[in-house]
Amino acid sequence: MVLSRTIFAALTMLVALSFAPASAQPQPTPRKPEMVENCPGLVAGKVPRAIPAAFNLAALQSDQVRITYSGHSTFLVESPRGVKIATDYNDYVKPRGVIPDIATMNHAHSTHFTDHPEPEIKHVLRGWGPTPDQPARHDIQFGDVRVRNVPTNIRSWSGGTERHGNSIFVFEIANMCVAHLGHLHHTLTQQQLNEIGRIDVVMAPVDGGVTLDLDGMVEVLKALKSPLVIPMHYFSTYSLRHFLDKLGGSDFDVAINETPSTVVSKTTLPAKPKVLVLPGRSF
Repeated sequence: MVLSRTIFAALTMLVALSFAPASAQPQPTPRKPEMVENCPGLVAGKVPRAIPAAFNLAALQSDQVRITYSGHSTFLVESPRGVKIATDYNDYVKPRGVIPDIATMNHAHSTHFTDHPEPEIKHVLRGWGPTPDQPARHDIQFGDVRVRNVPTNIRSWSGGTERHGNSIFVFEIANMCVAHLGHLHHTLTQQQLNEIGRIDVVMAPVDGGVTLDLDGMVEVLKALKSPLVIPMHYFSTYSLRHFLDKLGGSDFDVAINETPSTVVSKTTLPAKPKVLVLPGRSF
């Protein structure tokens, strides 16, 4: 369900009036060369000529990806050839009127997975393995999309640790790398950062406690160096604003989209890192 106009207006006002510059923070240590090798979109030496991309629901150009926020941690990601991916696919929040070709899931809560996916879904990718010692490992090519994952740990219901209960899914589409952090509960090791590679667009949980605390999330996002950050998994405009205060200022610009969808391409990524808020149902 899309946010009502009243809530959306309040969200816009809160960000506009309350957004405060964050203090300058040291840059992360430069990462190893292998961090960019598995995201080919960032290896090219020459940037193509910029082509403005306007939002519409028409067919995508060959260099474009459409991202639509359904709510909570679920997005619909669409490729130029029409491949549809739903993230953290579950029984409560789904892309409206769409059966995806690929569904990714994580194990933290029932709002991040389902045991009963529609049989029409061609690839159901669970972000956890059969046992804690056997992490999920996915690397598939479907149409013009490559999907792979990097396992991370989550807190268990008993208060301990469920090893490899979450996966960061990376979608390589249209010469870009789009990452969904899932239900991330900890900062990333250098090995995990190397596996992920440089990211163009990242979808990040910003609730500040149910997943990773905000200081830790800011650390992760600065380490990933993604030009575009799309918040998800926040439970109020207050928690969203708190995240924007933490990340923004001189380091990141902030924008609020009028619709739950945005079209991105390599040539239209912001020169300065940006947080783009897409309206959607967050609970």
